[in-house]
Amino acid sequence: MKQLVLASNNPGKIKEFSSIFASIGIEIIPQAKLNVPEIDEPYFTFVENSLHKARHCSKVTGLPALADDSGLCVNALNGQPGVFSARYAGLPRNDAKNNVKLIEDLQGHNDRSAFYYVVLVMVNGCNDPRPIIADGSLHGEIVDKAQGNGGFGYNPHFYLPEYKMTIAELDSEIRNQISHRALAIKNLMAKIS
Repeated sequence: MKQLVLASNNPGKIKEFSSIFASIGIEIIPQAKLNVPEIDEPYFTFVENSLHKARHCSKVTGLPALADDSGLCVNALNGQPGVFSARYAGLPRNDAKNNVKLIEDLQGHNDRSAFYYVVLVMVNGCNDPRPIIADGSLHGEIVDKAQGNGGFGYNPHFYLPEYKMTIAELDSEIRNQISHRALAIKNLMAKIS
């Protein structure tokens, strides 16, 4: 396999996946480049949303497709925002508004532990009876004050105690090695081989 269509229009995800997959010789083609319309995420689990998006993308393009659904799960908020992470503060999606809502919702909570979770689904075709599913997680804690400019989403508020900085402060090379997506991709590669 030399190419995979990525079922996403998120510039941050496109950049991250392209960088990681380039290192193993696979070109990521963003769905927008092939005029694939974005599809909703109607399910309440990461797995179902990922599979839904991968099948849709493969059906439209006729090519193998990769989709992910990921989110931030905050323990004090009973796992929220979870699958609603990208639209936590409503539509249209807005990282800054999502971060403001997250910090507001955490006021009065001492437990700031959280984790990023991602599920990747790869299909060889829209009716692939054996999709390859892999997941990954990264644990940290939420800080009130945004720190750093790297990455996207909740990264400026996601603090990693072992690095003494947020994900947004990490060098992109380190971020691509330890991220929940990087771990899921490693799991995916192991399953592919």
